[in-house]
Amino acid sequence: MLALVPLLLTLAAPPGGATIEGTVRDQGGTPLAGAVIVVDGRLPGARSDARGQYRLEAIPAGRHVLRATLAGYQSYERAGLVLKEGTRVVEDIVLAALPVSSPIVGLHESKDEAMKLYRHAPGSPSTAHANGGFFRPPHDTEDYRHFNDNRFLTVGANPLSTFAIDVDAASYANVRRFLTEGRMPPADAVRVEELINYFPYDYPAPTGEHPFSVTTAQMPAPWARDHRLVLVGIQGRRIEAERLPPSNLVFLLDVSGSMSSPDKLPLVKRAFRLLVEQLRPQDRVAIVVYAGAAGLVLPSTPGSDRQAILAALDRLEAGGSTAGGAGIKLAYDVARDHRMPGGNNRVILATDGDFNVGASSEGELVRLIEDRKREGTFLTVLGFGTGNLKDSRMEALADKGNGHYAYVDDIMEARKVFVHELGATLVTIAKDVKVQVEFNPAQVAEYRLVGYENRLLAAEDFNDDAKDGGELGAGHSVTAIYEIVPVGRAGSGSVDELRYQSRDVARAGERKDELLTVKLRYQPPSGGASRLVSRVVRTSERGAPATLGFAAAVAEFGMLLRNSEYKGTSSWDDVLRLARGGMGRDLGGYRAEFVRLVEVARGMASPGSDIGLRE
Repeated sequence: MLALVPLLLTLAAPPGGATIEGTVRDQGGTPLAGAVIVVDGRLPGARSDARGQYRLEAIPAGRHVLRATLAGYQSYERAGLVLKEGTRVVEDIVLAALPVSSPIVGLHESKDEAMKLYRHAPGSPSTAHANGGFFRPPHDTEDYRHFNDNRFLTVGANPLSTFAIDVDAASYANVRRFLTEGRMPPADAVRVEELINYFPYDYPAPTGEHPFSVTTAQMPAPWARDHRLVLVGIQGRRIEAERLPPSNLVFLLDVSGSMSSPDKLPLVKRAFRLLVEQLRPQDRVAIVVYAGAAGLVLPSTPGSDRQAILAALDRLEAGGSTAGGAGIKLAYDVARDHRMPGGNNRVILATDGDFNVGASSEGELVRLIEDRKREGTFLTVLGFGTGNLKDSRMEALADKGNGHYAYVDDIMEARKVFVHELGATLVTIAKDVKVQVEFNPAQVAEYRLVGYENRLLAAEDFNDDAKDGGELGAGHSVTAIYEIVPVGRAGSGSVDELRYQSRDVARAGERKDELLTVKLRYQPPSGGASRLVSRVVRTSERGAPATLGFAAAVAEFGMLLRNSEYKGTSSWDDVLRLARGGMGRDLGGYRAEFVRLVEVARGMASPGSDIGLRE
C-alpha cells in the first residue's frame, strides 16, 4: 500500500453531515478517472470523473477510513480521518501504478478481504450478494443474450442493408463496471454499437424540415489494410430544458429483496433525486413500487412539490419477492389517468431485471407495453446492480416500449442520464427510425455493418410503417459504421458467383462516383405516415476524419473485448492511438475516461489470450 501524505483542508459545509471531495491523480500529477472512493467500506461510494474529481456527501461526524481503488494502481487508504458536523474536507489522493503483470490490478487484495470489509462496514446490509462492484459475487446469475458478429455480405446478393437505429448506451456503462472491477466483460455483454453511441459527436445540428441531420465520412479501416470504413451519423435536434414539453412521469421502482445492496436501491434513490431536481411546476411525478405486490406510494404530484416527492423516495426500503408484471401494469394505468396530450408521457423503470411477470405471461406483458406506446406512453428502462443483472430482458422491454435502456453503475452515470442528457432521456423527437443503405456494385464488393446485430431488419421492413424502428431523443446522436471491401480487393469469398442474377455492374458504373445511398425513414412522435430522407455518398467524400477516427477506436475496442473474428490486426495500442488522435472537444470528459479504460483493458489482457471471453 502506498503511504502518502494527502492534502487535507477543512472548510465550512452545510449541516447534515460532512463532505469529502478532492482530486485523484497518478504520481506524475495526471488526473485519474474511474477511481472508486469509499468511506468505512460503505457502498456505493463515489467515482472520480474525467478531471479526477470526486465528492462524498452526508458522512456522519466521527473518525473514518477513506479508501480509493482503481484498476492498474495500488489501493489507497487514509485511516483516522476525523470529520466534524457541517464541515467540508478536501482530500486529494495520489495512486501509484502497479506492474502490468500484476494478477489483481488495483482492487482489494482478495475477494475475502473485500467481503470482510463490506460485511463489517457500519450500516451495510448483511446480504452476501451486495458487492458494490469490488468483486465478483459468489452466485453470478447475470443474463446476456448471445449473438454472433455481423458477417461480410456480397453486394451482388445483398445490395441493401437495413436496420433500426439504437440509442441505447447500457453496454458501455456495464463494460466500464466490469473493467473497474478488474475483470473482462462477457463477450455477449459487449454490444459494439452501444459502445460507439455512448459518446457525443460533433455532428451539425439539423437546419431543415427534418428533426435530425445526416453526416457521412470515410477512412481506411485501421484493422484491415485493403478495407475502408464509412460512417453514417445522425444528430437529433436539441431542445433547451425550459422549452421541453410538460412531463407526466411515473417512476416504477423495484424494491424487491434483490435490490437491497447499496449499488441498487440506495443508488436508485440518489439517481432519481437528480431527476427530481430538474422538474418544473408543469411536470408531474408519481411513484409506483413493486416487490411481493405492486403499490402506489406517491400519487401524481406537481414538480413544484419536490419535498413530497423526495420524502417518498427516502422512505423506500427493499424486501420481498418480485412481481414486475403487476408493477408495470399499475404504472401504465397511473400514467394513463394523468395523460398530458402533447406532453411527454413516460414510465421510467429502475430494476436489476430480476423479476417475474406475476399473473400475466411475458407475452401479455409485451402486448401491454406495445398497446400503451400506441397511446403515446413510452418506457425508459434503467438497469442497476451486479450479480443478477438481467440485461437481455431489460433491453427487450425498452425496445418494445419506444424508449431506451441505460445501465447506471454509479452516481456519475446517473448525472449523465438525468442531467446532461435530460432531453434525450425524456423527449422523443422521431420514432420508428430505420436506416437502409444501398451499395453501388461498381465500387463495393462486400460490406459488414459493425454492431447492430439485434437491430437488423428485412429490406421489405424499411417501407412498412407497421414495423418498429428505433426512437431518437432530443439531442441524441446515432452512429453506424460499415466496413467495406472495394471492388478488386480481396474479400471473404463467402458467396459463389450467381448464375441467374445480374449485378448490372455496367449500369452501376454509369454512377461510378457514387459509393452508396443512405435512406432514413421515420415517423413523428405522435404517429402518422413515415417520412423519407435520402443522401448519396460519393467516392470522393471523406468528411470528419477525427470523428470517424474516434468512433473507429471504440469499434476496435469492442471487437477486441469480444475477441471478434473480424478484428483483423486490431491492437490495444492502435485503439489508444486512434482515440487520442480523435479526442476533439471532450465535453464531459467521456473520451478521456475511454482512454483510461483502454489502458486498463490492455493491462489486464495477456498476449495471445481470448481476451474478450469469460466463463
